[in-house]
Amino acid sequence: MHYIEGCTAPIYATDSLHAAVVEVIALPGSKVRYTTIQNWSNDVYNLVTKRAHAHTNSRVEWIDANTGSRLTMKYPAIYLRGEGATADIISVAVAGKGQHQDTGAKAIHLAKNTRSRIVSKSVSKDGGRATYRGSLKVMPGATNVVASVRCDALMLDDISRSDTYPYIDIQEDDTTMTHEAVVGKISADQIFYLMSRGLTENESQNLIVQGFLEVFTKELPMEYAIEFNRLVKLEMEGSLG
Repeated sequence: MHYIEGCTAPIYATDSLHAAVVEVIALPGSKVRYTTIQNWSNDVYNLVTKRAHAHTNSRVEWIDANTGSRLTMKYPAIYLRGEGATADIISVAVAGKGQHQDTGAKAIHLAKNTRSRIVSKSVSKDGGRATYRGSLKVMPGATNVVASVRCDALMLDDISRSDTYPYIDIQEDDTTMTHEAVVGKISADQIFYLMSRGLTENESQNLIVQGFLEVFTKELPMEYAIEFNRLVKLEMEGSLG
């Protein structure tokens, strides 16, 4: 099953709150993919609780994108409750002026022979702040666990900010775990090359950002990928919010 949702909000004169609760239960042998693309105006506080339960030999894929809002706090959690369960979480966030994208993911291994992968990508510009806040837990008795965490941050100027707060708690020796984190800026050489091929500076920057977020975009159906790239382009131009 593949469930897709899109959330958006117009601009109001006062602050607004979006408080959502989502729970996904993947029964034994099932495969569930939950995809959400959220675009909020700058007066929205997006504070949500999202979790999934993966039972024996099931697979849960959580594909998550966040643009807009004053503040977003979202950390999808997947509880691997059955042997052979798999969790795959891909999260991207774009933080513009006056925005704080505090996002991440949680994977809690409660059973043996379980797998998890967390990939987080963030872009911050015009003084925006992007935060990765993640948690990986391997509980006693959960043997032969394989887990990986990767969080990449791209900052487009000198006034933006990126923070990473990974939390890893492994209570079983028979565990294979990797963690990678990269923070960087757009290469001036890349911009120069693309501009030499006839693109404007803004077009060049937008193309690089879309390539940076491709790990998320390629997981979407075609029509949603086109819409997401359009949202990113508008955000890069300062047209959202």
